Amino acid sequence: MANDLTRDSDRLLTEGRSLLRDNQAGGRFRRMPSRPIGRGSAELKAKHLANKLVQLAVGVVGVLAAASVVGGIIGGIGFWGVMCTVLAIAVVFGVVTRRKIKVPKIRDLNTGDVRHMVARTELWLESQRPALPAPAVTLVDQIGVQLDALGLQLEHIEPLHPAAVETRKLVGETLPGMIDAYRKIPAHLRSEPRAGGTPDEQLVESLGKISKEIDSVTRQLADGALDDLAIRTRYLDYRYGAEGTPEALPAPDPLEQLNRLPERDKQEF
Repeated sequence: MANDLTRDSDRLLTEGRSLLRDNQAGGRFRRMPSRPIGRGSAELKAKHLANKLVQLAVGVVGVLAAASVVGGIIGGIGFWGVMCTVLAIAVVFGVVTRRKIKVPKIRDLNTGDVRHMVARTELWLESQRPALPAPAVTLVDQIGVQLDALGLQLEHIEPLHPAAVETRKLVGETLPGMIDAYRKIPAHLRSEPRAGGTPDEQLVESLGKISKEIDSVTRQLADGALDDLAIRTRYLDYRYGAEGTPEALPAPDPLEQLNRLPERDKQEF
């Protein structure tokens, strides 16, 4: 009995220390509103908001139209009719505004085209931030910016290109799978050393490696565009001169000009 009480006390103390560290290090992130970490997730949220506004407008117009029809049939809706109309509008407003954007499932991240994959991954990462330690949240925000640049590069290569396939697996499977595995660990065990480091430290280290890999792949894919731009720049320098003025054209060949003249004009020569 005494041993059980001791174990329970130790467990409570461990959980208390973990909660205190979490609040000191990352509590501010949990009080902040969910902000987009990239352009893709921002576009999804903007689209969701636009749909809500349309639904709200349609609902309010529908309620007012119904009230007008009823009033026309019975010769006015009266005080209680007005109250019912206001209540109906309030219900529509409450139902529509409470609808939150649907967070994609992990299995749905690595599907569709590159643009949608990046947007879904960013949106999923945003939903995971409240459960992550502060250093990991910073890295997730950084990865969101990197995913925007990576998505632009992947749009210009073949979907079955080895680099595209491997990158999609890294972003759409490895990254979310690692965070999901971390979240399955009980909160009071995330700060306990295990296998060379705490789960918190291992998560931050892994996110740092993924961030570096995404940056490396983006730079490698961009090399082609950079080389193409350099070639075009050298061609312009060769064709028009280094300062942008056309080079002197070669003198025309008199015999070639004569051959281009009509037969009547040739006789005059």
